[in-house]
Amino acid sequence: MKVLMITSEFPTAETPFAVPFISRQVDFLRKRGVKVSVFSFRGSKNPWRYLKTYFKVQSVLKKESFDLIHAQFGQSGVFTLFNSLPMVVTFRGSDLEGIIGPNGNYTFKGKILQWMSKWVARKSQAIVLVSESLAKHLPPGCAYQMIPSGLDLELFKPMDQLECRRRLNWKMDVPIILFGGRPGVKRKRFELAKEAIAKTASKPLLKPLDDVLPHEVPLMMNASDGLLLSSLHEGSPNVVKEALACNTPVISVDVGDVKERIQDIDGCYLCRNHSADEIARGVDFVLTTKSPSFTGRKHVEDLNEYLLTDKLIAIYNATLNKNGRG
Repeated sequence: MKVLMITSEFPTAETPFAVPFISRQVDFLRKRGVKVSVFSFRGSKNPWRYLKTYFKVQSVLKKESFDLIHAQFGQSGVFTLFNSLPMVVTFRGSDLEGIIGPNGNYTFKGKILQWMSKWVARKSQAIVLVSESLAKHLPPGCAYQMIPSGLDLELFKPMDQLECRRRLNWKMDVPIILFGGRPGVKRKRFELAKEAIAKTASKPLLKPLDDVLPHEVPLMMNASDGLLLSSLHEGSPNVVKEALACNTPVISVDVGDVKERIQDIDGCYLCRNHSADEIARGVDFVLTTKSPSFTGRKHVEDLNEYLLTDKLIAIYNATLNKNGRG
């Protein structure tokens, strides 16, 4: 099977930290024998770039034959809608939920992105969502399947906390909370996280997960006493699942599929609202109740990337069969 994967984000020499969950999915598909060609682009909300990208995609499709197209993010699907190949689209969050601007409000360009994504959803042959919370943003009547972003459980695993801190050159004698995102991304709300930390009784250090190579993330997860997520919205945040795989407790507001992930796990804290006081309460709860026997990992073992890759390939095959290409 030959698949052209089109994505608006992918790791490059300039952005080696970008979307590790997509590059991991590509790697696992290739391990399963799927021939995946990746076409990545940066639209940067520029119509001229989108137009140039459209013609580049058409050129790729003329030069090489593919069985199927997989669009990562809704905006990636607009370049192939007038092609006869069947298309699978994966929606991951902001493509359906919108974009948060510097002022903390949803942007007009984000609304255009939502419109584009809904149009792509109507035209695609199969829809994949990374969390059930995104379904309410689809056009009425659109069928979809759920495949959350998977985990490499050989990479994300429990390790000795003190050894991880030593390797990172972190302080040994203070509580540390890992912020689950880049401070510069407005929807992650780093300022809210800092405000919450300032209100805690435990006064931990707050370390942002920013510009970190994939192999360093498990070290930071294991070196921390908890992971904090304060985002305005999310699809299916990988950092939460990765933290659980490392047996690191999670404090999070109710976004995306986080509630389903952590509400039944003793030692994690699902915030009742998005206030700094409530988040601070959650941080103090996790730091005062953290147990060496915390078992978050068993709750994410079903997210093994190998298992989810097989589900995605099954969707590929069903799409090809439905279009007479199987």
